[in-house]
Amino acid sequence: MPANLPPQYFEAERNFRAAKTAPEKIAALEEMLAIMPKHKGTDHLRAELRRRIAKLSQSLDKKLATQRASMLIEKEGAAQIVVVGPPNAGKSQLVSAITSASPTVAEYPFTTQQASPGMMEFENIQIQLIDTPPLVPQSIEWWLPHMIKRADALLIVVDLSDAPLPQLESILTELENMKIEIRENKVKALIIGNKLDLQSASENYAVLKNQYSGRLPVIAVSAKEGIGLEELKRKIYEVLNIIRVYTKTPGQKPDLTDPIILERGSTLAGAAAAVHKDFAARLKYARLWGSGKHDGLMVKRNHILQDGDIIELHL
Repeated sequence: MPANLPPQYFEAERNFRAAKTAPEKIAALEEMLAIMPKHKGTDHLRAELRRRIAKLSQSLDKKLATQRASMLIEKEGAAQIVVVGPPNAGKSQLVSAITSASPTVAEYPFTTQQASPGMMEFENIQIQLIDTPPLVPQSIEWWLPHMIKRADALLIVVDLSDAPLPQLESILTELENMKIEIRENKVKALIIGNKLDLQSASENYAVLKNQYSGRLPVIAVSAKEGIGLEELKRKIYEVLNIIRVYTKTPGQKPDLTDPIILERGSTLAGAAAAVHKDFAARLKYARLWGSGKHDGLMVKRNHILQDGDIIELHL
């Protein structure tokens, strides 16, 4: 069975060949492993990558091997989002407020020492958020750039009680140094101004929004007081640019608890392939409930789906 590896895999493979140190090699191998589709055609290759990772790990000291465990966090839910920001911006408190995670929260900076995942509920789906150590020069963990590149989106948290523009500019500079380009059609990102409840926060937010709202989406919240958190959840979903599509069997009701997650603009053929890799080729037509003019409307494979559509596949 062919492996059918995506283009991103070969880019990670080139990074592995160019890597000079054991941590860099491990990071590239972990990225290849995360990108690779899981089916029988890739079983041998997956085993070989794990063997290489194990061999390289043996060459690292105990501390570095422990750090490596923080780097690869398997994606769960509808999407994986990495949360970054300067020291004491309230990242951990924000992640704790909107997810099931319990990262260490304190008033002093550099509380977060490793990556910490948590699941955020939005309507009938869950989205994974990963809290990370503060993003400052000379203190960036070696695994962080690879984690950000694998993620579906990025949340950039700044402190509204202090001048937010220098904070954001510093973060964007560090991301640029990692060769991570924050703009439309590159890395999806949302700027979050935290600590809206504190003095001068509203004025600072107006400055931040005026400067960046035309380039990236911006929102203000208070993780401590719970201000704007429900709006934030919806904003995160919108930034991901995904849709939820449901399936039904003829004569039965649809299952509205377990949607297929697709990129906005996806077609019926793409949804069929997401259900099963063979369905796209075998698909004849589908009946559609949702965005069609009539319930049960017959649509062809190139029909563009909308959020909340229900499809009944006919092979």
